[in-house]
Amino acid sequence: MSGVNLTRNEVIQVALRISLLSIVTYYSAKWLIRNLDPSNKSKKKAIEHAEEILRKLSPTMKKSALQNLNEYEMVIASHLVVPENITESWDSIAGLDDVCQEIKESLVFPVCHRDMFAGSALYQPPKGVLLYGPPGCGKTLIAKATAKEAGMRFINLDVAMLTDKWYGESQKLASAVFTLAVKIQPCIIFIDEIDSFLRARNSSDHEATAMMKTQFMMLWDGLNTESDSTIIVMGATNRPQDLDKAILRRMPAQFHIGLPSEEQRQKILRLILQHEKVAPEVDYPQLARMTAGYSGSDLKEICRNASVHRVRKVMKNKEIMNAVRAAANKAQEERLHGGGSSLPNGCNGVSQNGGLEFGTPSITMEDLVESLRSMKHSKYTTGVLNDARIDLD
Repeated sequence: MSGVNLTRNEVIQVALRISLLSIVTYYSAKWLIRNLDPSNKSKKKAIEHAEEILRKLSPTMKKSALQNLNEYEMVIASHLVVPENITESWDSIAGLDDVCQEIKESLVFPVCHRDMFAGSALYQPPKGVLLYGPPGCGKTLIAKATAKEAGMRFINLDVAMLTDKWYGESQKLASAVFTLAVKIQPCIIFIDEIDSFLRARNSSDHEATAMMKTQFMMLWDGLNTESDSTIIVMGATNRPQDLDKAILRRMPAQFHIGLPSEEQRQKILRLILQHEKVAPEVDYPQLARMTAGYSGSDLKEICRNASVHRVRKVMKNKEIMNAVRAAANKAQEERLHGGGSSLPNGCNGVSQNGGLEFGTPSITMEDLVESLRSMKHSKYTTGVLNDARIDLD
């Protein structure tokens, strides 16, 4: 058997070539995988957006906590809302005074005045809060107002963000939610429509979905062992019966946000229209009686549609004035060129810049009733309301 005798330099050259080839292959494969990932661009944008948000937090937080964020935590941080950027407050909510007061006492006070009872191990906010009730009644609004008043960072968790095509990435993203919350605490992790994410587990669940749910609940339960952490997982749903029993156990503080009563509807209408130009004849008590069974978002849509309705009337009046102005201009040209008589009756006093100066019209009771009539018709058509009678008197 004949062997090949290699010198020391030749062995070194072969080793260098193999090493160089391995390095090039490694980075080429890494670049290829990264560019083949369809979510790569969205992740880059999320990280850039997260850096802008974290720069706003840097004056009030330790730099070491922000500099040590990994890639997954940066993706979650793109959905972070700073308390200063939240416009909603308790003044933005009407008709839910009892619920707001209870939330203040059980959530906001233990966060803001924790030093008053430093010796108590029980005086602390709950780790989980559930807001449930019909849609459009202010559950999301209450969550934002709580974060604003308590000065807590707000992670508006998008469930779609936790799903990834690569095996194991969803678990890492779920873990990043809690590790980021610990670093930026006090923090609220808000999950809207939580029943779509943490619904009751069954044998038909996909393996990746079941693992992500389990991972989320394990990390959530781990917060209970850290008594110093100020992290609240808050969920909103209109189907609490679909939630897993293990999730309900982790949400001991539960608040029902129901449809507003007549008195509450009157307060909501006054709050919505407080900065609008409203006609004196608008009867809030009567309007509140006419909107039985409507949610807060329905009342806001009624007022919005009424505001649009008043603009339609102005536009119609402008069309009439444009016709009058055109007739006046035509008559004036005939008088100047043909020596005709003066302007016809009704055209005197029409200015050259449009005839009549229109100010901002007021929202009248007629506008609101017409808007309510339109919404009732839509609700009857879609089957939301069962009563087919339209009684607006």
